[in-house]
Amino acid sequence: MLDLNFVRANLELVEEKLRARGVDSAVLLGNFRELDVDRRARITQAEGLQAQRNKLSQEVARQRKAGEDATALMDQTRALKQETDELERSAAQAEEAMRTLLVAIPNLTQDSVPPGKSEAENVEVMRWGRQPEFDFAPKPHWELGESLGILDFERAAKISGARFAVYWGLGARLERALAGFMLDIQTGEHGYLEVLPPFLVNSDSLFGTGQLPKFAADLFKCEGSDHWLIPTAEVPVTNLYRGEVLDEAQLPLSLVAYTPCFRSEAGSYGKDVRGVIRQHQFQKVELVKFTRPDQSNEEHERLTGHAEEILRRLELPYRKMLLCAGDTGAASSKTYDLEVWLPGQGTYREISSCSNFEAYQARRANIRYKPQGKNKTELVHTLNGSGLAIGRTWLAILENYQQADGSVRIPKELQRYMGGEEVIRQR
Repeated sequence: MLDLNFVRANLELVEEKLRARGVDSAVLLGNFRELDVDRRARITQAEGLQAQRNKLSQEVARQRKAGEDATALMDQTRALKQETDELERSAAQAEEAMRTLLVAIPNLTQDSVPPGKSEAENVEVMRWGRQPEFDFAPKPHWELGESLGILDFERAAKISGARFAVYWGLGARLERALAGFMLDIQTGEHGYLEVLPPFLVNSDSLFGTGQLPKFAADLFKCEGSDHWLIPTAEVPVTNLYRGEVLDEAQLPLSLVAYTPCFRSEAGSYGKDVRGVIRQHQFQKVELVKFTRPDQSNEEHERLTGHAEEILRRLELPYRKMLLCAGDTGAASSKTYDLEVWLPGQGTYREISSCSNFEAYQARRANIRYKPQGKNKTELVHTLNGSGLAIGRTWLAILENYQQADGSVRIPKELQRYMGGEEVIRQR
């Protein structure tokens, strides 16, 4: 959420940044300016009436002390109080209406973020790795997984419905191996503290990270309670410090969590219906950072690099994309997407999204720190990124490491997590 005073003082800049996202600022900001003018006018009127009331009160006190009849002045004072109270109430209502508008305003993108309305205008920053060459037609992961007997959509649909999968044997172990490998790299080499948070959160947590109220349709809610299934570990991990003040010495604070994630995929009907690209349930390793404002851009680059390191260790070709303003998430000020090469589909697909939210989430969740030598607290900056989405890493391994006989080689870095297995063959 943006600071109300900032928006009030920089409304033209906010409108410009919204236009860069392809957002109609007139619709989103509504009558913000009129509400603010009205609020200020009512406050000014209330202050003027209060000054009159104070003078009358002094005159009432004088008359009563002198034994004079102060009834008329007392009636005027009461009338002024009623009018003042009404003005203050209406000013407060205007303020609340402005705050309601404020909740819906997305973050302002950084100046380094290119303008644009869709992913077609994202900017490729770099590519890494050589796309594998095959002397046969490479298959997509859903064909490989089913033929190897490690991926089962039919039984998943029987027990849960569409957009679920069952993993068998070495397929299940590969999923587990990836989680352990990713966590070991981030904790052992990059200094992240591992945390295992709840997978159910309350509405305050989802508001804090920006999913509520705007994206409720993308979530699963438990009927009859204020519990929601987490769409990403970003939500519980960021909210660990909601309403708290961190010591500056703690920053930057780096946390990593492995959790299942649950998404309704509202609006994705007909998209990615085959395979495990877009599931209602999937597992992910999430990187979360809390930093000082002056650290956040540097730490954003570092966090993105930590996600990239997983792809490099697994020797998976990928490209790094800087998202344009229109494709940047509502809470983010700048986002890099890492897109892995999928030879079975002949395309790059997102496998990690790494974002700097600056103070947007921290203001909603009231997460602060106390700078050394200062009495006043300040908002931290929050960052997060997938390190990585495990299901998509799983399918990228199948497609990039497939062999002509339909088997799949296991990357060297994962073999010790797979009990020494080197190849997944049909069982």
